[in-house]
Amino acid sequence: MKKICIVTATRAEYGLLRPLMNKLRDSDEFCLQILVTGSHLSPEFGLTYKFIEEDGFHIDEKVEMLLSSDTPEGIVKSMGVGMLGYAAAFSRLSPDAVIILGDRYEMLSVASTAAIFKIPIIHLHGGEITEGAYDDAIRHAITKLSALHFTSTEDYRKRVIQLGEQPGKVFNVGAIGLDNIHSLQLLTKTELESTLGIKFQKFNYQVTFHPETLSNISSKDQFRILLNAIDKQEDSYFIFTKANADTDGRVINQMIEEFAYKNPHKASAYDSLGTLKFLSVLKVCDAIVGNSSSGIIEAPSLGIITINIGDRQRGRTQAGTVFNCDVNEAEILKSFERVRSNEANKIKINSINPYGNGGTADKIMKILSTINFEELRTKEFYNINLD
Repeated sequence: MKKICIVTATRAEYGLLRPLMNKLRDSDEFCLQILVTGSHLSPEFGLTYKFIEEDGFHIDEKVEMLLSSDTPEGIVKSMGVGMLGYAAAFSRLSPDAVIILGDRYEMLSVASTAAIFKIPIIHLHGGEITEGAYDDAIRHAITKLSALHFTSTEDYRKRVIQLGEQPGKVFNVGAIGLDNIHSLQLLTKTELESTLGIKFQKFNYQVTFHPETLSNISSKDQFRILLNAIDKQEDSYFIFTKANADTDGRVINQMIEEFAYKNPHKASAYDSLGTLKFLSVLKVCDAIVGNSSSGIIEAPSLGIITINIGDRQRGRTQAGTVFNCDVNEAEILKSFERVRSNEANKIKINSINPYGNGGTADKIMKILSTINFEELRTKEFYNINLD
């Protein structure tokens, strides 16, 4: 059996990878290995590796890397610590391939280590653009370290090829996060109120805001602007999920805790909701607010409006349900008004999600079954005809 090691560092990443992990675990052709790292192992971020174990998965390796700092120096040191652990883990596991998703700094450390070990890297969600964060550069770097690519749209597939990757090794399979929407039995509003211990209001919103790591405006100032706009919403309830372990993420999380504590009638905060509860909350809310990729990729399939703030997701393909605004209180307030208008209902009815209709894990499995992993160990640069 081919040994495939899936690496996950965050709650959101695991939620996306879970459908593929289920397929690999149940396969007679592949042996699933799971390496957990990053914020999964941090009490501060909810020890979310427990969600993986509760779903019935065996974790083969745990690699500590997260230091108690979200400064640039602290993050780079974490990457270095991570590489030491990944080297030891890959020596023990000896996988035939490593699967990683997206654009986080933890995955750049994983990809760099796997490349030196001559372990083929299979990358999901390459070719995308997020101009407001250094994740953008990290994503393209991982693409060049990877041997096999599964993109979420055809435009992204073309961009990976533009980066010099062989067309026969780049496949548009859609966004894997949509598999969860089609396979999970989402909770009702009443079930969520009971499970979360909250009371929904006339208007309800899910809020996820991550640091915009390339912005000249501090995360604290950006999030304060958003909180000011939220504070002015009447008959509304806000469910916050905390920021990732990015630069200045702890600042945002502290502000979330303070706002929820002072406004218990209006807001609640969670380290992590898990995939089922997160998607269920999205389904019953009027909009998702912030700058999370969930607002770009998953929300349109649930018929939910996204108030996308700032530049963190700038460049990504978007459905018509995405309302973009600057980090400006007046613009954010206007977006809230649009969400409550008849215009929003018409947009939701007519919108199509450009990231597909699910079934991504099945498509990936079908392609993996045809791949000779030994041939992935060497790469040939693909030259586009520039004439």
